[in-house]
Amino acid sequence: MLPNTEESRVIRRQLCKSGTFVGVSIYIGKETDGSLTLNDFIYKADIAFKETKETRYWLRIIIDRRLLKKEFVLPHLNECVELIKILSTIIYRCLK
Repeated sequence: MLPNTEESRVIRRQLCKSGTFVGVSIYIGKETDGSLTLNDFIYKADIAFKETKETRYWLRIIIDRRLLKKEFVLPHLNECVELIKILSTIIYRCLK
């Protein structure tokens, strides 16, 4: 849905990379045969946390540059914020 400009192509590519990497890191963590250590789990959760923050960044760029209507992007941005809260809580509790 982004305009067909060079700026939008860069944003689209980065958004796809960060947005899909969140799911990959969590999915790989769930898929293990029980051999995932706590440190491995925290590491994967931290990667997902960082990628979610990057996704939030790109969504904010889309809003700030007015590449899409704010009303369209806000639900996705809000979901990123919720995921950041969830992942940071998971990491914090695992480190306690």
